[in-house]
Amino acid sequence: MTRNRQSGNRQKGFSLIEMMMVLLILGIVSAGLFAQIDTAQQRAFSEQVKLDNFQEARDFVDQFFRDINQIGYPSARMIDPTAAWSPALTTQLTYTWASPYVNDNRLAVGLVKIDANTIQFEGDMNGDGVVQSVMYQINGSGTCSLCLQRSQVDKVSANTLTGQTQNWGTEVNDLLSNPIFTYFKADGTQVTGLPLDISTLAGAQTLASVKTIRVSLIIRDNAVLDPKSRQPVETTFQGEVSLNNCSMAAPGQTMSC
Repeated sequence: MTRNRQSGNRQKGFSLIEMMMVLLILGIVSAGLFAQIDTAQQRAFSEQVKLDNFQEARDFVDQFFRDINQIGYPSARMIDPTAAWSPALTTQLTYTWASPYVNDNRLAVGLVKIDANTIQFEGDMNGDGVVQSVMYQINGSGTCSLCLQRSQVDKVSANTLTGQTQNWGTEVNDLLSNPIFTYFKADGTQVTGLPLDISTLAGAQTLASVKTIRVSLIIRDNAVLDPKSRQPVETTFQGEVSLNNCSMAAPGQTMSC
């Protein structure tokens, strides 16, 4: 009776094959979990990159809008050029269709040059009475082919188109947009025939007619791939700003200021 009782209390253990099967199943489950975690981390990283690029684009557009709000101030349309100026106003005869005072560093021309990926203009950007020459351009410095760069320098009394030395700083990296800038007249007509600048009568007249500027940005980070599409992460941003065009490029035209 004692021997039978002991035999009935014995427990059967796991075989080696069963143990290996359990470990295999656990390994498969763990691998799946780790793969999901890795995908989630990649997705979170790519979304953070998109957010950073979007913020970079928005910061640029905010800066651009602030600049445009100051464009053309002060201009010869707002002052009396016949008054006593000390020193006397700088005059020019190079661009006979423009104001004779476009080269004076105390007055802002407004738009100086426009193109699909370049814009140059003048205005009191800091609100301190000093006129600045501002330029946005892809690869302005010549050392960053996918960078949208900005230059702001105090205007000097020299040729407003060619006589201003630029000081470049990068605003947006990895930019693929083309065009970045699109220009419209007051009636909604898109400006064509770019580039245009103050050096021709037709260019000066068109510059003086610009009312709205659209900014379109496409930023692609080739170093970061979207975990779903396996394509480089892209971020898009678009904005539109209207300006009070007080251009001195073509004084005979009706201005919006």
